[in-house]
Amino acid sequence: MENTLTIPYHNCAYDDLSPADRTLADKAREATYLSYAPYSHFKVGAAVLLSNGETVQGSNQENAAFGAGTCAERCALHYAESQNPNATVVAIAIAARGTDDAFTHQPIAPCGICRQVLIETQKRAGHDIRVLLCGHDTVLCLDSVRHLLPFTFDSF
Repeated sequence: MENTLTIPYHNCAYDDLSPADRTLADKAREATYLSYAPYSHFKVGAAVLLSNGETVQGSNQENAAFGAGTCAERCALHYAESQNPNATVVAIAIAARGTDDAFTHQPIAPCGICRQVLIETQKRAGHDIRVLLCGHDTVLCLDSVRHLLPFTFDSF
């Protein structure tokens, strides 16, 4: 039996974002300039909004031993949770600049490992986490991390 999975999301123009979402998207874009990407030259930034109102940024950090690098999403999430143990993640924005150093026209999505970390973060928070995938002019807005990874691995 074949089934179909539908993933809800909103396709928004950057200029149509709410002021709070635009600020979060700007912080993710800003974080791309903190990236260390001498191998791929693909600079990713993430910004995490916490329930206490604080925003934490992260950027990808590459290493010649490729598996030892860290993605922007995990960098931001782990720092936010370790420095703000009483706050939960409310939203995350992700942006990237390509090898031409310009922001990617199409939004990028997190890798599989980051999606799994996001699911665990959402489970830990006890509520849905909004996700903003930021391209140059377009932002894909998802109301839950589950929309990025509908068939999640869970320890239960």
